[in-house]
Amino acid sequence: MIPAQQILQDTFGYPNFRGNQAQIIDTVVQGNSAFVLMPTGGGKSLCYQIPALMREGVAIVISPLIALMDDQVANARAVGIHAAAVHSGTPADTIRQIAEDIDSGSLKLLYVSPERLTTEKFLRFLDHTTVSLFAIDEAHCVSQWGHDFRPEYQQLSLLAQRYPHIPRIALTATADAQTRLDIKHYLQLNDAAEFISSFDRPNIHYQVIERQNGKKQLLDFIQKQAAGQSGIVYCLSRKSVEDIAQYLCDSGLNALPYHAGLPIQTRSQNQHRFTHEDNIIIVATVAFGMGIDKPDVRYVAHLDMPQSVEHFYQESGRAGRDGLPATSWLCYGMNNLMLLRERIQESSVSEQQKQIELQKLNAMFDICETAECRRVLLLRHFGEESQPCGNCDNCQHPPIRFDATELVQKLLSCIYRVGQQYAAGYVINVLRGKADDWITRNGHEQLSTFGIGAGLTDKNWRNIIRQCIGQNLIAADVSHHQALMLTPAALPVLKGEQSVMLRPLKREKAATQSGSLKSQWLRTEREERIWQALRQWRLDQARSENIAAYMICGDKTLQDIIRQQPRTLADLPPIYGLGDAKIAKYGQAILDVYLPLNGQEAGG
Repeated sequence: MIPAQQILQDTFGYPNFRGNQAQIIDTVVQGNSAFVLMPTGGGKSLCYQIPALMREGVAIVISPLIALMDDQVANARAVGIHAAAVHSGTPADTIRQIAEDIDSGSLKLLYVSPERLTTEKFLRFLDHTTVSLFAIDEAHCVSQWGHDFRPEYQQLSLLAQRYPHIPRIALTATADAQTRLDIKHYLQLNDAAEFISSFDRPNIHYQVIERQNGKKQLLDFIQKQAAGQSGIVYCLSRKSVEDIAQYLCDSGLNALPYHAGLPIQTRSQNQHRFTHEDNIIIVATVAFGMGIDKPDVRYVAHLDMPQSVEHFYQESGRAGRDGLPATSWLCYGMNNLMLLRERIQESSVSEQQKQIELQKLNAMFDICETAECRRVLLLRHFGEESQPCGNCDNCQHPPIRFDATELVQKLLSCIYRVGQQYAAGYVINVLRGKADDWITRNGHEQLSTFGIGAGLTDKNWRNIIRQCIGQNLIAADVSHHQALMLTPAALPVLKGEQSVMLRPLKREKAATQSGSLKSQWLRTEREERIWQALRQWRLDQARSENIAAYMICGDKTLQDIIRQQPRTLADLPPIYGLGDAKIAKYGQAILDVYLPLNGQEAGG
């Protein structure tokens, strides 16, 4: 048996295992089951691919999306692993060839959907097949607490009953405590070894801003911090997706829309361009993402607040999978929060499920509103304690807060005196002394709180209301036109027993960021020439093979080539991401691009 470390180097071109990878691989190779929770970009696929190469038979990988399967197959084949997928788009002759390859023992990885795996026909096929292991990818789909619930995943419990001696490995990047319990319960992994890696993605810079002019704020971010980089922009609605994509295009950027309402051919074309080309921005609803394995996404921007921390973590985690610096940028406002609450209340799910989703939404809002380290709060949601990161906006530019107790008392008193029956706009009009027909009809111009907030603008008061919601002093009744209500935490403030600190009400000039993503890897003029030439070669090669550029090699590999300055093929194996198959296929071409440019500099 070839050692796992040698496979890691020779096949994948990686010098060392990361985190728990070596222990996980050893557990599965020994025939034992495992539950693996590892962040996006942490190397989950190696945890079943290497055991599949070390054990006899074919590994069955259960994956939820066709696009995800096809990408995983292409990635495996790029490093020399014989892999295939069976789904609704697989031709009959291809399926027959796959069966022959399994029978001969040459196929090592077979990707299938949970729906196909649980059919009696496929199970009878497995009954007469040597299966090395079952890998259940995106295992959080098994849980109703999870954010991508797929009821078909719960049927996968039959694997433990029907094939008790074949190891099973369940993998996910996103699961809170309840979701983990569900994964172990439904997949019958309570006795399996459990490997929980840190949720921290230290290469991601978290940046959250209050929404003023979302389009303009997004454009400023891209132009100033991420110009010329691949990125994903998430929006709540299909209309927003198309509006923002057009706005970015009109501003000179390469932006493409993606949502479920577009023709499937358009979606496929736009996804293909995003994964296969550089410097493309995809503007999408959450319908886009799970099947995307592009490692060089340099930023993920949310133009609306996600509905849960899990969604935010998974979506923002699509940036920087290669470990290089990346940014998660989020723009949010009160209207966004209210809309999401309404969606939850009006949905057809059970009351219990609504409460779960509202709790998750509130946790997300807390991360937006916090003046503390965002990463600390994010990791705490997944049960992990940490120290301030130094790589989020609040750590780099700590918000200045002021004692707003008197202003908050005015707000709370006004909400109480109008009977806790009116939304923010009405309460603000009373505070500012605007005696419109509605207010005079209700007699609220006679209240002691009428006009006591005239010194602040509507925008100031909305800022205060949003921060008070974030501090759980008030809540909005989604069942009664978003009426503002006091929470029990408001009483000590009204009584003067507790002070309230808020962020400044006036919009301050944005703090200078740490520089564009491009500038974070500083290059000499010679290195820049080589970098651009290697990227162009990679793009041309990918187009000729009709595969994504990152499947040839990642940016980290190109950086390592420039740093290590190889002269011959014998110098290539130590370079990150270049295994035997890639060196045999691309090694000479890489040297043909690199050496003349390096020689020009040396000779000049």
